[in-house]
Amino acid sequence: MSWTPVCTVDDLPRERGVAALVEGRAVALFRTYDDAWFALDNRCPFANASVLARGIVGTRGDVPFVASPMLKQPFGLRDGVCLDDPTVRVQAYAVRVTDGVVHIGPALTDQPTDQEAP
Repeated sequence: MSWTPVCTVDDLPRERGVAALVEGRAVALFRTYDDAWFALDNRCPFANASVLARGIVGTRGDVPFVASPMLKQPFGLRDGVCLDDPTVRVQAYAVRVTDGVVHIGPALTDQPTDQEAP
């Protein structure tokens, strides 16, 4: 995946997410309270629905996460690993901000992303 511009910094409030279509994939982009940016696949493997962009952004200890709005499973924003079941994860993507424009880039890991939740 190449770097794709998806929005400006001002388009996304802190502690929120937004969905973007990046090279045919639904990706959830998040901005945290400290202006850190993260991107995950938008599909929640527990609900089998593209809903993570509408999840609740928070922290557990020092780990930023998004809780799926349907079943509330928390996924770490840095790596996509489910905090309650580390055998389940969603793909995480690189994010960069250049001149006020937020870009989503390549996958951060090469692990499979279509794991089904138990």
